[in-house]
Amino acid sequence: MISRWQLRAAFARRLSEMYGAEVPAYTTLVQVSREVNEDVLRERGADAERLGSIGRITAERHGAIRVGTPRELAQVGRIFGAMGMRPVGFYDLREAASSAVPVVSTAFRPVEAEELARSPFRVFTSLLTTADSRFFDADLRARLERFLAGRELFPAELLELADRAEADGGLPEPAAERLLDLAVRSFELSGAPVDRAWYAELERISAVAADIGGVASTHVNHLTPRVLDIDELYRRMTERGIEMIDTIQGPPRWSGPDVLLRQTSFRALAEPRALREGDGSVTRGSLRVRFGEVEARGIALTRLGRARYDGVLAEVDTQMAQPAQVAKVAAGELGTRTEVARRVWETGFPRTEHELAVQGLAFFTYRAVPARPLDGQAPPADLAGLLEQGWLRADPIVYEDFLPRSAAGIFQSNLSGAGSRDTEQSGAVYDSPWLSDAVGREVLDPFALYERQVHRSLEDARQTLGLNGAIR
Repeated sequence: MISRWQLRAAFARRLSEMYGAEVPAYTTLVQVSREVNEDVLRERGADAERLGSIGRITAERHGAIRVGTPRELAQVGRIFGAMGMRPVGFYDLREAASSAVPVVSTAFRPVEAEELARSPFRVFTSLLTTADSRFFDADLRARLERFLAGRELFPAELLELADRAEADGGLPEPAAERLLDLAVRSFELSGAPVDRAWYAELERISAVAADIGGVASTHVNHLTPRVLDIDELYRRMTERGIEMIDTIQGPPRWSGPDVLLRQTSFRALAEPRALREGDGSVTRGSLRVRFGEVEARGIALTRLGRARYDGVLAEVDTQMAQPAQVAKVAAGELGTRTEVARRVWETGFPRTEHELAVQGLAFFTYRAVPARPLDGQAPPADLAGLLEQGWLRADPIVYEDFLPRSAAGIFQSNLSGAGSRDTEQSGAVYDSPWLSDAVGREVLDPFALYERQVHRSLEDARQTLGLNGAIR
């Protein structure tokens, strides 16, 4: 039997090979990421692996796909369910960008620490919000939904194999090979002609909407390696003549611990595509939809920590709106937002992991220190005291999820235009319960997953230390 995690690992490898063949700049991105990681490991030693072994980091990928209907999303859930991946997190990108990005998203990924260590593969999956009248009027919505209802993204054989793999915990090797082959082929870029007029009509609303609803298939939108120094990678990619987007999304580089997620990408490429004209003829043109993203992951923040992070972002936005800052931006001074963000961040966030832990801002697992202090005192019952007196050691939990504003920023940076939305209309309600119904599986709360890890570790530590009550 090929287990679910082995299916996941094999799928990630094959998807990466396929995407590298289709988008050669992605292969360059992976190569430069590996070089940067090796250099950082030599420079920092064991500290470079504080948020994951170099083996895990080198193998780590997240992909991104886009679908048009709840039915298609449910089918995606079945395929990734076969690989031990569950939907985690609800992301509303409609409100996270100034450009028109009419999608809500979730991420399919493993949820247990052991499974993440075996194969940390994630797929950020976006669903078109066709019911949102700010983007699609009644006529366009009807035509769009009719088009989407008439396509089949995934063959029945793939879905049947996926259901079998999920139910049985894996597949015999021949069936596993067939599932992987069908799954990879389902996410290749199709060579079928694209209706130029239909695609252009959707593109006027949103390039993302056109990429989802303007074609009869789906494809990998981007595939993302993980790097230990994203600033250095950005510099090296630029040196190689590869055009990068203007910024690194997420927290700035600073002197304290890395938290959450930093992302950047090379710009979407103009790729040759067959286009069907109004008279039925097929011509050659190009579409710009796929790009190469890279990420650096930090420590997961608690709800309190995320509130602090959101407050820092809001303060940066406020300062950037000041007339003096607006004038600098207008004058073309580079790095202005980065400089402001770093200054605000330095005053708004603790500079050490210890402070993050004792202030309840970030997630850690805790281990009882084998050699107890020799002064004969009993351990305190509070977390801060246990850490300060050396009874416990805190190990950071890596952030496994995504940031709506950063995801929307990456999408926006790779769009050819801002699109349009009618702000006089009301937005349709899409939320986590709605998405759970659409995918046919509970969309899990990432905070709850991290909290479960923390609680397990504290209970183990409590028993090791012989404490009677819960560690506060």
